[in-house]
Amino acid sequence: MSLETQVGKFSYAIGLSLASNMLQSGIKLVELDMLFDAIKDVMDGKQPKISPQEANAVIETYFKLRQENEGAENSASGEKFMAENKEKQGVITLDSGLQYEVLTPGTGKKPQESDTVKCHYHGTLINGTVFDSSVERGQPAEFPVNGVIKGWVEALQLMEVGSKWRLFVPHQLAYGEQGAGAAIGPKSTLIFEVELLDIV
Repeated sequence: MSLETQVGKFSYAIGLSLASNMLQSGIKLVELDMLFDAIKDVMDGKQPKISPQEANAVIETYFKLRQENEGAENSASGEKFMAENKEKQGVITLDSGLQYEVLTPGTGKKPQESDTVKCHYHGTLINGTVFDSSVERGQPAEFPVNGVIKGWVEALQLMEVGSKWRLFVPHQLAYGEQGAGAAIGPKSTLIFEVELLDIV
């Protein structure tokens, strides 16, 4: 087969799609020979070497172990980061474990948990990787105070309109053991710069 034929080009495109989906799911280490054997067995209508039930169990175990290992690494690095960070000048640590630094003080009202607020924010992992940013999109976000992660719920009620804080959020007050999407792994400590623009 070659890219000169329609079937060849289609086959290559399917391969690209499959590999891209695997990478997006965090699958980087596979035995390609075994992968191709499984595809060929299914396409040729042959009896697979393991049952569909066993295949599902293998996949489930793989992702569970990977999440546990990744979570342990993220938890350890997050705890180390927070322990070192709390010693820095200007960083305040609350009883919940949330840490914050006031970048710009505000003069307006403090929102309550039942309020909706308008904010600009920039979120990164502790290694600096950006996972979400209304600043980069150029569009502030509006959301209910009680509709976000625990660390934000606590911080927003302490902030005054017009203020800008840097939040250091341990995983227990963020997305916990599950993480969020491909960008935020399990037990990830997060950093946000949050500017409280208004209570709407």
